[in-house]
Amino acid sequence: MTEPIEVELIINADGGVRCISDEALDLRALGKLQITRASHVEPDSDGNWFADMGPSSGPVLGPFRSRTEAIQAERWWLRRSAS
Repeated sequence: MTEPIEVELIINADGGVRCISDEALDLRALGKLQITRASHVEPDSDGNWFADMGPSSGPVLGPFRSRTEAIQAERWWLRRSAS
């Protein structure tokens, strides 16, 4: 038995669908995809991690101690900015 997954889809008035993509759901089932980078999650030379939200017209988040923390902040910012 597979575990249930949770994916938040935002459906625009024009019928377009936006979401934070991961591999939990095969988005191709929704139709033709247009995938756009929302951020860049990268380390600096000291091993700190940052989420640069510039591609989404947002700030640079961080520093974080781990990549996982930076990705959590990235997802939080994307969800908050979509509201």
